[in-house]
Amino acid sequence: MTDSEKSNAVLEPMVRKLGYWQKLDAADREAILALPHSVKRVEQHHYIIRERDKASHSCVLLSGFAVRHKIVGGGYRQICAIHMKGEIVDLQNSVLGTADHSVQMLTTGQIAMIPRDEIVRLAFERPAVGRAMWFDTLVDGSIFREWIANVGRRDARTRVAHLLCEFALRLKVAELGDEVGYQLPMTQEQLGDATGLTSVHINRTIKQLEAEGLIERVSPRSITIGDWKKLADAGDFDSHYLHLDDGEMALH
Repeated sequence: MTDSEKSNAVLEPMVRKLGYWQKLDAADREAILALPHSVKRVEQHHYIIRERDKASHSCVLLSGFAVRHKIVGGGYRQICAIHMKGEIVDLQNSVLGTADHSVQMLTTGQIAMIPRDEIVRLAFERPAVGRAMWFDTLVDGSIFREWIANVGRRDARTRVAHLLCEFALRLKVAELGDEVGYQLPMTQEQLGDATGLTSVHINRTIKQLEAEGLIERVSPRSITIGDWKKLADAGDFDSHYLHLDDGEMALH
């Protein structure tokens, strides 16, 4: 493989993700792969962008996990979303220009930085790619709404069970796990920041789910789901909001 081919292959996770939402032809795929970009390694907890920063690039996550979050007046953090391989974690900044929240690495990983003007250009020049990006932001919005409902109207046991179900399906689509077993990408403190609970409450709730036989753990981060239906019932989980392909496992 030539250096040029290696450079183009870097954005393959982005092609795969956008192709999940919209059928892309060979020219569409080549146009995405040809986007100018720079690759950088970002350490755990380091910021990709902070709230109020002027965004000059959009970021594609090539490996690792990242979170979007807001810091409120008292200094508390609310995690609004988690992102994984292939996802464009700040696509909205391509249009808005100024970040209205922060994006921080949950783990060490690699990102590809694409100039925001190039994202806009590609979206208009290649309508199928533009529709895929649009769909991607709409699904982000759908997940945000579900997370708001989770924090606002579900009890602790239901919130945690719901998030464990979501992780299983999203990690499967990203080829980072499957629907019955995966490595939990968040610590108990981070789960608390995503669900509005303390880390002590998260620990107690996970142990409760384990005692009920809904999950098994051979290590603190290892999650095995023994009975999907029971865990989904416990989490008030309906996968419709993820807008997965019909072939993916869905629970209603």
